[in-house]
Amino acid sequence: MSAPSAVPGGLAGHLDGFVRAVREAGIPVGISQAVDAAEILTVVDLLEREQLRHGLAAVLLQRASQRPTYDVLFDLWWPLSDRPADASSPDGSGEETGGEPGDDDGSTLDLPDGHGDGRDLSERMREELARLLLEGDDEALRRFARQAVDQLGRAPASPSGQSYFGYRVMRALSPDTLVAQLLAGLLGDGGRGGLAEQVARQTVRERLAAFRAAVDAEVRRRAAAERGRERVARSAVRPLAEQVDFLRAQQSDLAELRRAVAPLARRLAVKLSARRRMGRQGRLDFRKTVRASLGTGGVPVVTHHRPRKVHKPELVVLCDVSGSVAGFSHFTLMLTQALREHFSGVRAFAFVDATDEVTRFFRPGADVAGAIARIGREADVVAFDGHSDYGNALEVFADRWPTAVGPRTSLLVLGDGRTNYRQPGLPVLADLVRRARSAHWLNPEPRRLWGSGDSAADRYGEVIDMVECRNATQLADFVTTL
Repeated sequence: MSAPSAVPGGLAGHLDGFVRAVREAGIPVGISQAVDAAEILTVVDLLEREQLRHGLAAVLLQRASQRPTYDVLFDLWWPLSDRPADASSPDGSGEETGGEPGDDDGSTLDLPDGHGDGRDLSERMREELARLLLEGDDEALRRFARQAVDQLGRAPASPSGQSYFGYRVMRALSPDTLVAQLLAGLLGDGGRGGLAEQVARQTVRERLAAFRAAVDAEVRRRAAAERGRERVARSAVRPLAEQVDFLRAQQSDLAELRRAVAPLARRLAVKLSARRRMGRQGRLDFRKTVRASLGTGGVPVVTHHRPRKVHKPELVVLCDVSGSVAGFSHFTLMLTQALREHFSGVRAFAFVDATDEVTRFFRPGADVAGAIARIGREADVVAFDGHSDYGNALEVFADRWPTAVGPRTSLLVLGDGRTNYRQPGLPVLADLVRRARSAHWLNPEPRRLWGSGDSAADRYGEVIDMVECRNATQLADFVTTL
């Protein structure tokens, strides 16, 4: 393409490094998207940083959930500068040259008059911050954040170099204590209450969040200048929701995981259903085949088969809901709920050291959080001490529901296989696998830990297909290769 060839070599190399960093962060970027990103550099004003940010995001991202990761990387590779980016700089980065990370490049703001110690400086900068938050000038707020990090965020020098910390800035300025002052300034004489105050409060929250983000971005910029962008990116970039280990997932990750799990559950249901329709359609119909061969000199070129009865898809899900896999159990129940909505015959069973059927809690459209709470209150999953006992749980399942698993059933076990050194119940599991049409076990622990300590995962893997499933990405791989 002729347009991307107009990009200067240094700038093109810098863009290539940025695209590689985006890809390494888990955001899939293909060759065509990289070419489109080069095209963006030829049509946007490179001096308009936000225009460049949005332009590259438009061609590199596929989902809104990828935007926070992208923004962190963009701030590292295209840092805020008070001077035009120099595409011909030695490293082609377009970053500032000729100054240390702490330099303000003559961009200091005019602070209110005052003299004295550091406490007086904090108070003057706090007054300036209140004024900028009231005005809502995003560019001025970013420049102020840069100066605040330089003057308030600097930690005592260490042998490894100068360090800056955002928490020092926040502690000195205490922006959260300005809310009342900002509300008074935004509302004026209009008084409190009603829609006007709600809008004003939302505006204050957004501007305070923007200031915090600007401080964090400036701290990362200075750290990148000292230690290198790649090193800072590895520690600063938060994993995407689909890369977060289920055992370590936070509350903020669950909503995104729920969105990722729903389409995977639908694909899993289709895959398991398709298995019943694959292959030749029933037994050979000899009479029709012979009759058809008369037209080809008695050679049965085309064979005919009796229609094969396609059974209604059936799925049995066994979920470990013990405390040791709390994060994973939340995910497994989300998966169960999603399968219930896309699979016609799902029976769900939860267990700790006993087993109970929990299908009734997962009606289509039911709230997952509510279902989990009801399982904790109503389900009979604890028989003794509430610690995982796979052997007893499997025996209870086999005794109470002997016909749940049959030749038409796909069995899906979800758990870490840690038995607390109790009997693993291998004969019972082997019998269930033998009776099932297909059987798989999704384990949230890394494969290297299987068989360590009280884990019986390696022994379970001898009788059932054991699959490492630590995050949504690995779940997608499992569904794809099923």
